[in-house]
Amino acid sequence: MNPDAAQRAYDHAGLDSDNTVICETTQQAADAMESGKPVILTDAMAMMDLPLDVIVESTGVPAAGAKHALEAIKHGKHVAMVSKETDIIVGPILKYKADQAGLVYTAVDGDQHGLLMSLVQWARSLGLEVLSGGKSLEFDHVYDPDTNAIAWSKGNIQIPNEHRDIFNPKKPENASEYVSARREVLGELGAIAGYDITEMAIAANATGLQPDVDTLHYPVVSIPEIPQVLAPKEDGGILSKRGVIDCVSCLRRPYEAGMGGGVFIVVSCENDYSRYILTSKGLIPNKKETTALIYRPYHLCGVETPITALVAGLLNMPTGATNYLPSYDVVARAKETLKSGDEIGNDHSKNIEYLMRPASTLAPNNPIPFHLASGNALTTDVPEGEIITVSAITAPSDTTLWDLRRKQDAHFLSK
Repeated sequence: MNPDAAQRAYDHAGLDSDNTVICETTQQAADAMESGKPVILTDAMAMMDLPLDVIVESTGVPAAGAKHALEAIKHGKHVAMVSKETDIIVGPILKYKADQAGLVYTAVDGDQHGLLMSLVQWARSLGLEVLSGGKSLEFDHVYDPDTNAIAWSKGNIQIPNEHRDIFNPKKPENASEYVSARREVLGELGAIAGYDITEMAIAANATGLQPDVDTLHYPVVSIPEIPQVLAPKEDGGILSKRGVIDCVSCLRRPYEAGMGGGVFIVVSCENDYSRYILTSKGLIPNKKETTALIYRPYHLCGVETPITALVAGLLNMPTGATNYLPSYDVVARAKETLKSGDEIGNDHSKNIEYLMRPASTLAPNNPIPFHLASGNALTTDVPEGEIITVSAITAPSDTTLWDLRRKQDAHFLSK
């Protein structure tokens, strides 16, 4: 554990750093808590015997997250899982163990996948069909027609005059054409990242939504275009099936509101009157008025997470999934030849293409879940275009994470 990072967290929260106490043992921490002082522990395991109801795991380190969550459950504590890197590998088995113990294991409000789970469950509870759901990528594409340029988080890109038209509002019936044209012009600008795929894979496992393609489409679209584009082809969209998980890059003018990295669902319903209510009471429809957009244009990260902790601790309920199955993994395809001995990076790495594929066991020739490989060295070369497999990685000596994954495979995938 990093006491300096913990101190910065207290500082960001506005707490007086002079009052914080760095503790090495459970007893020291208990004494400090009794006196009302904020505590920093040098060993996370020391908190397991403290009088705490909920452990919020937010290290972002797969192995540490697995160890902390498992120990919390063994010690009778609810787990609010912020660390997507752990959740995508062993979240379902941790939830199963928590359920068996009468405890809560949950994703958190504030994180996009947690918010999307709640939005999907809410819509289905109302009897709506969720045709698609997802998140907006973190940064909007702000198109200024006066300069014919797109501003993005890392600078501006000038649009060639011959492509000016494709960033203006488009006719609904041409959805697939303008989505493809925009992606061709923008290239890798604002491309989907590994962490985006990871969050959506967790949401897919929690909601039953499925990827339409393993890379996701992640179209560059304005907010009103979402219910037209991320709809089935029979409704004028680009999707080959119903119930799809995906992402969007929000395209907007400088004076328009954006998505703020928020979440969305595109919904439909069976009868005409209900569709009329959806499309006449504030939701954005497609041209045929057969789909409608419901969206939340913000996610407030840790500002919202206390609600999850309170719901778990006081109501013994999750704010995330009630059903959580390991349907999909995030796997890695080499974008360049990777050499034996190379260490696999994190989900920000540029030499990896991240794919959402059906989950499989840790058999030698199967794709290895990316975050299980992250931080470990390759034992063989991986040519460009090839998927990294289980046999290309040697399991580390601290095998809590790997052991949990094998138990998850045995429980869910080997039947």
